[in-house]
Amino acid sequence: MIEIHPQNPQARLVREVADMIESGGIVAYPTDSSYAFGWAMGNKSAQERIRRLKHLDKHHHFTLVCEGLSELASYARVDNQAYRLLRALTPGPYTFILPATRQVPNRLQHPKRKTIGIRVPANPIALALLRELPEPLLSTTLQLPEQDEPMNEPWEIRELLDHELAAVVDGGPCALDSTSVVDLTGPVPVVARVGLGDVSHLETA
Repeated sequence: MIEIHPQNPQARLVREVADMIESGGIVAYPTDSSYAFGWAMGNKSAQERIRRLKHLDKHHHFTLVCEGLSELASYARVDNQAYRLLRALTPGPYTFILPATRQVPNRLQHPKRKTIGIRVPANPIALALLRELPEPLLSTTLQLPEQDEPMNEPWEIRELLDHELAAVVDGGPCALDSTSVVDLTGPVPVVARVGLGDVSHLETA
């Protein structure tokens, strides 16, 4: 367990977690929605471990968690309409489905649609961690198949998943909800999942 201040993350501890990720580890870390699993974008074995752990099929969108819009634009194709919406809603508890660029490995894209899920969180710990990493964090909600909601207590995460994780980052309790998911691949934004972020002004699927 690594305790990091939720508003003023200690640089030394953030670097320690980043080193674990770059060395191939999976971490549990807080976001502005729920706690999440995070691992290096190029770490194929970690991706498969999480797929097995969460019973996910090959169509599941893992999320690329980016520090900001400039990094996001390297991995997703963003037109003017999408960019305006992204500027309005980031950082925040939203995941956006966007067409993937060539920088995104095929194994991270939806196999048929060639899309990727991307988010820019507002959580200070998550942002500090992203600033320390050379590329986005691959991520998914920290919720197991038998659970009705995401896990929120760091001690409970460690107790249940210590053997799977390089570290549990204790940043205090998070929200017990997922992000809202907005699909930006069509002519108009479409809400694919209603979660924490306000999507009342958008069209719902």
